[in-house]
Amino acid sequence: LPKATILDLSCNNLISLPSDFCSLMHLVKLDLSKNRLQQLPLDFGRLVNLQHLDLLNNRLVTLPVSFAQLKNLKWLDLKDNPLDPVLAKVAGDCLDEKQCKQAAVKVLQHMKAIQSEQDRQRQRKLQAEREMEKKREAEQRAKEAQERELRKREKAEEKERRRREYDAQKAAKQEMEKKTKKETVQTRKPASSSRPPQPPRHKHSWSRSVLRVLLFVLLCVLCTLAACKLTELQHQPLCISVNTLYEDVVAALQNHKTLQNMLQQNSQQ
Repeated sequence: LPKATILDLSCNNLISLPSDFCSLMHLVKLDLSKNRLQQLPLDFGRLVNLQHLDLLNNRLVTLPVSFAQLKNLKWLDLKDNPLDPVLAKVAGDCLDEKQCKQAAVKVLQHMKAIQSEQDRQRQRKLQAEREMEKKREAEQRAKEAQERELRKREKAEEKERRRREYDAQKAAKQEMEKKTKKETVQTRKPASSSRPPQPPRHKHSWSRSVLRVLLFVLLCVLCTLAACKLTELQHQPLCISVNTLYEDVVAALQNHKTLQNMLQQNSQQ
């Protein structure tokens, strides 16, 4: 019955109400007295048209915070419930029409104050969570910036280390080149100092030239001798002289060889 406006559920030993009960938003008068209700549904405030509410003789201790949304409530009875002392003091007695109306007004004000306080607490909690989130984000950004700075510094140090190694290798290479050049110069100096002077070198060249001339003359003599001995030119006056000279030389050499043999024999004796 979604459009019901008056509902009497008194004296039924009800322990609780289902959440769907709050869909009866057209209710104007509701009697739940003399049951065993320990609490009302959390969204009880959806019954915004409710004006008359009887909760006499139940087991209620507190009311849901959504109770503050019952802005049209004009009459309320909470007698004979083990209410929280603060709530019981606010509700007071409901012995007549006037007291029940005052109870509705005071309880609504009290529940609105509780709702406001809870909203403020929730807002403070939300604000604290936001600030905590911002703080975490700031710490994360700071950490990332520190890591970037550390990586940047490590990269710069690595670059500087490589530059120093390169400079050291370059200096070592230059030093090695200088040392090699110096050793080469020192090696060349003794060689240049030990070289014979220019005149002896010219003399050596002159000796080679003389030797070549002598060899050429000897070759010419041999050729002439061969021509005078083996060809028809041997009867020519020049060849006759050459042959005679050749025979004298051979005889002298033979005499020299005979003399040498005699000397060897004398020395042996």
